[in-house]
This record gives sequence, structure tokens and C-alpha cells, in this order.
Amino acid sequence: RAVLRKASALEYKIQRRALRKEDFINYIQYEVNLLELIKKRRARIGYSFKKDEIEHSILHRVHSLFNRATGKWKDDVQLWLSHVAFCKQWNAKHQLSKVFSTMLAIHSDKPALWIMAAKWEMETRLSSENARHLFLRALRFHPECPKLYQEYFRMELMHAEKQRKEKKEFEQAKMDLGEFNYSEEILNGEMARIVYRDASQKIKGVEFQLAVLSIAKLFDFTQDLQKEILESLQATYADDPLTWDFLARRELELGSLEPPEHTTKQSKVSEMAQREERCCAVFDEAVRAVPAGDMWKCYITFCLERYNRKTNSEELKHKRLERTLNVFSKAHESSLLSEALYKQWLQLLLDSNLSEKAVEVAEAATRHFSQSVETWQMRLHVLIQLKRDDVTQCFEEAFKHVKSKGTLPLWTLWVEWSEGTNSKEDTEALYQRSLHATTPAESMTMKEMYLDWTYRNCGYKKVKRLFTSLCESPPFSLDFFRRMIQIEKEQESCKMLHMREYYERALREFGSTNTDLWLDYIKEELSHPQGKPENCGSIHWRAMKMLQGDLVEDFVSKYTLLQTGHL
Repeated sequence: RAVLRKASALEYKIQRRALRKEDFINYIQYEVNLLELIKKRRARIGYSFKKDEIEHSILHRVHSLFNRATGKWKDDVQLWLSHVAFCKQWNAKHQLSKVFSTMLAIHSDKPALWIMAAKWEMETRLSSENARHLFLRALRFHPECPKLYQEYFRMELMHAEKQRKEKKEFEQAKMDLGEFNYSEEILNGEMARIVYRDASQKIKGVEFQLAVLSIAKLFDFTQDLQKEILESLQATYADDPLTWDFLARRELELGSLEPPEHTTKQSKVSEMAQREERCCAVFDEAVRAVPAGDMWKCYITFCLERYNRKTNSEELKHKRLERTLNVFSKAHESSLLSEALYKQWLQLLLDSNLSEKAVEVAEAATRHFSQSVETWQMRLHVLIQLKRDDVTQCFEEAFKHVKSKGTLPLWTLWVEWSEGTNSKEDTEALYQRSLHATTPAESMTMKEMYLDWTYRNCGYKKVKRLFTSLCESPPFSLDFFRRMIQIEKEQESCKMLHMREYYERALREFGSTNTDLWLDYIKEELSHPQGKPENCGSIHWRAMKMLQGDLVEDFVSKYTLLQTGHL
């Protein structure tokens, strides 16, 4: 009775004139949960009869609900995918075939859906013919989609592998192969070769060639095809850094195919060192052939990857470090190091305790990227970390080269360093200077820091004078006022008169956009020993006048909660 009552209520909802997607989803979810419940109950009591009357009728109802929903909301891909998942879960192959057919007619512009349908045909229905037809139809809509070609290429190789296995099993069983037509060309992956050649004419780029090659490597009968792809790669994209990167890294794999004669640790280490040397020889040739920043980046990335690999051999670790630093130096001499690579080089030098070299590299980086705030920051971090004497000089030099906009990270670094190193007078002078040197938006952060530092080092009276002085030069951040309010609260004799002044100043700036500020002001009047609860009415009235748009409604609801003691 409960099931009937619930199902009837859900049914009424989907018979309305104004249909809602959520009603269909809730009904489908209820029916799916019911199916799961029936399945568990059958398993528990061991009852397997009357499936046609029970499950099949529910399944039929769910399919019809999905059909109505997808017919009404055709653009909702998630709804289609939910139907596909349901069909797969309950093994409704015939129904799923129809769903894919309708979905692809509407959403033919989405390659991922074509791939999903073809994959299902290939792996579940074991029909490579249907999968091939789907891929060919998809390629008519998306003739230059790399992913479609890659998956089509993979499907043809899987089909060839499947036929090879079948033929091998028949031969082992000594069965007559007369009635089965196994083409040698298909068995050797000729269809995949045709797909690859067609794709190569339409899709340009090393990434596609490498993706296809990595798929071909998964199959053990594709040596000739791999060779063809590799030759095409070297002939067509000889000037691309990714080609050289692949060729160099290939040396590691080629080495691993040769079984070592001895299995001692020393022989393994020397073999690995030889493989890496071969890789670097290819990279050295690459940077001569393609002297570009991206090529050096590939070389350095490889060296760093090898250096970061764990090894128990100190000799190998030292070789890798030496090689990496050498490559960094060569790239620097060629003036082809990027800002990010300078940063990695510096980090490596600092980790290896090569501090003098790190200072030199940091200086060279700022010469190459003299207008970059990050590069100057990097150099200054190095100098501060090594406790050098020329930190102030370097800061001055940085501000000569860098434009005033975006210098906030340098100013924050300088004042933080000065706080721990210089006298209070010097630090205060630096804060004053930063307020004039930064842009108005960036000066807000400096004001907050200045206020906080003054309170920590000079006490309440000084910070109050500073606050009054800073209030003369907008703009301000909300945190600036909140920090001053917090400082006042921390005093033993916290005066409500001062709190009102700070809140009023803050509300002049943020009263039209911030509801919490008004509520905090009201709370303060209610809870402070010197507060005047009778002021709350006028504060509420002002808030209603000043706040904009939906914020008024938000304020009213929060104020009601405050009055009832729930906020």
C-alpha cells in the first residue's frame, strides 16, 4: 500500500500540464531504489519467480519515464547518460542500442558520446563491424578530431588482436579454418595503418603522432606500424622539441629491453648511468639542431626527473646533479632559460648548499627579467636566506627597474625583513614610504600591516594616532577597520565611544555593501558595558536606508535571528 501510495503521488506529478524535470528524476530514482530493494529481498529469501510480473514491469516503466524525460529535455546530456547507465546496470542491450541511436542523432556534435557508443558495441556486444560504422559516421561530423581517430585506431588494433587470438585457438584445437576468413592484412593491423595514414593527412602536430604511437606499443604485432609512425615523426616534425624529447627518452626504454648479464647492484647502477648518458647524447644533439627555449626546457625537465628519482647509489646521485647543473649553465649561456627554469635552478643550488653560485644565478636572472617582480622576489629571498649585507641595496635596485603597479609583494617582503633586522625608526620610515610608492589598491594591504606592526611594537596610544592619520588618505579595506576595532577590544578599559567612532568610519566606507558590519555594531551596543541599547533602533533604520538590493532582505532575516537569540 505504501509503494502504491508513493508511486501514485509521483505519477500525478508527471501528469501535470507544466512538467518539471525534477519530478521525473525523483520518480525514476524511486523506481530504481525499489528495484534494488526487490533484488536484495530476492537474494535474502532465495525467491526467483514472477520476475516478468514484478521487475520487468518496473524496468519498462523506468525506460518509458526516461524516454519521456529525454524527449522533453533533449539538450540535457546528463539525463541521456543516466539512461545509458541504467540500461548497462540492468543489461538492457536492445534498449541501450535504441538510446545510443536517438542520443547520437540529437547530440552528434559531441565526440565523447560517439566514442562511448562505439566502445560499447566493441566491448559489450563484441561487434567490431558496428563499432567501425559508428566511428566512420562520427568522423563525417568531426573530420579533424584527434581523440576520435585515436580511439578508432585503437579499435582496429583490438579487432586485429581478437582475430589473431581466435585463429591461434582454432589452430591449437586443430580445427579446419576453411569456413573462417582470416585476412592476413587485417591480422597484421593493416586497417589501423589506413586509419593512421588518413588521420596524418588531416591532423597535424607531434602530440597526435605520439598518442598514436603509444597506442600501437600496447600491441605486440605492430612493430612495422610503430616503425612507420616513428619514421613519419622524424621526417615531418624534426624541428619540434617534443619529437626530440620522445627520441631521447626512448633510449631509457631501449636499454631496459636488454637483460643484464650480472644482477649485482653495481652493474645495475652502471647500466642505468649508461642509459642516461645515451639519453643526454640525444638531447645534446637536439639542442644543437633546435636551439630553442622549449628544447632546453625538455632537456632540463628530463635531468630534474632523473635527479629526483630515488637511488641508493651516491655516485649516480652525484652524476645526476652534476649533469643537471651543467645543462642549466649551458642553457643560461645560450640566453634561452625561462623565468620558471631560473627559479628551479636556484632551488636546486640552495638544496645542494651552493650558496655563492645561487647568488650569481639570481643576479643573472634579474638581468634577463629586470621588470619581473617574481624574479626580484626570488633573488631577494636568496639574499635574505643567506643573510647577505646587500639586501637593502638589492631592494633599492629592484624598485628602479620594476613599475610601481604590482610591487606589493616586494614591499611586504621588505617590511617583513626590516621588522626582524632594522630598528623601529627605519621600519616605520619604510612603511611610510611604501604608502606613497604603491598604487591605492595595494596601499590598503600596507595600511593593515602598518597598523598591526605599530600596535605590536609601539602600543595603543601610538596606533590610535596612526589610525586617525591613515583615515585621512583613502582607500581602506574592511580588515583595516576590523583590526582597529579588535585592538580596542583588547584594551582593559575598552571605551564604547572609540568603538562607535571606528564603526561609524567603517560604515561610511562599507555601509551600503556589508550587512555583518551593521549587525556587529548593534551587537556591540547591546553587549558592551557602556553600550546604549536604545541606539539599536536608529542603527537598524540607517542600515535599511543604506544597504543596496537583496542585502536589505538578508539584513532583516539576520536581525530577526539576532532578536530571537539565534545569532
